[in-house]
Formats: sequence, structure tokens, C-alpha cells
Amino acid sequence: MFPDLTRDDVFRLETRRLWLRWPCAADAEAIVALAGDRAVSEMTARIPYPLDRTSVDGFIVKARWGNTEGRSIVMGIAPRSRPQSLIGIVAIEPDPGAAGPHLGYWLGAPHWGNGLVTEAVAAMVEAYFAYTPGQVLTSAARVENVASRRVLQKCGFAHEGRALAPFPARGGDLMVDRFRLDRRAWQRRQAGPGTVVPETSVLLAVHA
Repeated sequence: MFPDLTRDDVFRLETRRLWLRWPCAADAEAIVALAGDRAVSEMTARIPYPLDRTSVDGFIVKARWGNTEGRSIVMGIAPRSRPQSLIGIVAIEPDPGAAGPHLGYWLGAPHWGNGLVTEAVAAMVEAYFAYTPGQVLTSAARVENVASRRVLQKCGFAHEGRALAPFPARGGDLMVDRFRLDRRAWQRRQAGPGTVVPETSVLLAVHA
């Protein structure tokens, strides 16, 4: 799905405030602390609570392998001023049961309320449509997660209704709001005046 450009761990996406980079072993403690926060994990389908170091180590290995194979792109979110300090994850991964791959994300609670996850998601959407021939991105948010719905709407995703979705880490199916963004809508958004999400107008891919 993803080109050679993204399959090397020197690949970066840069916005005004953030670096998006491959997660690495040194990020494990930050992931345990931030994703292991119940307020974060309970809104996700796959992050268990409590979150243990072994699970995180396995996630990092799987994420890097998926990136290497080009099946997915899983990026750690870090401040540009501290690129080694992971504060969240944003990912686009295959979803065989949907019209296109699935975009998911989480951000550590200490960093909520500043538009950072919107900035990270907008950068990943830009990368997906710029670097791949993909036509559709899908995403979802728990119906209780108003902030996550707003992120997706700010980034151009259209609401497609509600449905039950599997949440294995929560013990069963839960109701979610489903979202979709297709290439044509993304292109219209890029061309239209005043449509760039604040803080995301600078986007660079770095590959050395």
C-alpha cells in the first residue's frame, strides 16, 4: 500500500509543531505511561488497561515490521522541539472489512486541548493521498468521544452513521461513529479557499 519512501525508519513527516516518525524501542516507557492512562486506553479498541511493557514492546515490533513491508504506516507523534519524546501515535492500517484502510490515533492526556492530534491526523491524511494511489480512508470514534469526532471532521472526514464495532481490549462490541474521506473530497478540500487545517500548512517528508 505504501511506497518505498515510507519503508525506511528515517522517514519523517514534519508540521509546524510536530515530528511524525517511526516508533522505536526507546519509546516504550512513554507509551506505557501515556497510552496506559485509562482516559486514553478506554477510548481505543486495542489498548488494554492496565497496559504492560511486554504488550508495548510487541506493538513496537509489529508497527515497525508493518512499516517496513509497506502494509501500514504507524508514526509516533513528537514535538518538533523534542523529536525523541513521543506523546502519541497516529496510524493508517489495512481494514479488509472496510472500503479503505483505517486511520487511528491517540494522544497522551497531558497534551490534549492544543490541536496537536488534529495537526498529526491532517499530516497523515496528506501523506496518504499524496504518496499512495489509495482512494478512501476510513476512521471511527466511540460515540462518547466528542473530541475525536471533531478531529476527524476538521480534517475533512464525513460522518457515515453509527454502528457496532469490535473493541477486543474493552471486551466486546461498542457503538461508534463511522467516518470516511475519499480522494475526490480531499482534492476539493485542498483546492478550496480557507480549507487548510490550522498549524498544518507546512508538511515535509524527509528521507535520507
